Amino acid sequence: MLAFDFGLRQIGVAVGNRETGTSQALTVLHARDGIPDWRELEALVAEWQPGLLLVGSPLNMDDSESELSRRAAKFGRRIQERCRLPVDYMDERLSSFDAKQILKEAGHRGDFQRNPADSLAAQLILDTWLAENAASA
Repeated sequence: MLAFDFGLRQIGVAVGNRETGTSQALTVLHARDGIPDWRELEALVAEWQPGLLLVGSPLNMDDSESELSRRAAKFGRRIQERCRLPVDYMDERLSSFDAKQILKEAGHRGDFQRNPADSLAAQLILDTWLAENAASA
């Protein structure tokens, strides 16, 4: 499966395996106003052949939808139409914050241009999904 940490300028991507419960940060897709280079995204799907696409949903802290969560849902609908694969959504509140903290603790000193947190955030979203869905695997 592939997971996406949706953003307006960058979309983090991680890959995971439901059977083994493992995941890894993969790459960051550059986006313009939330729209990626679709050929690049479709090439990742062709390469990894996932059975499911997972999109992080950035809800507000009170569980309400945000403008960004509505845009992430639109992104999810678009990749579902383009790739003809099922899409699931995962609450991803604080995943980017957590990813940046992990990178800081690893000594990256906030240089997120060379070490973007977005792919790690996608991995954290995927890890949460895998943990919550392990029983149904």
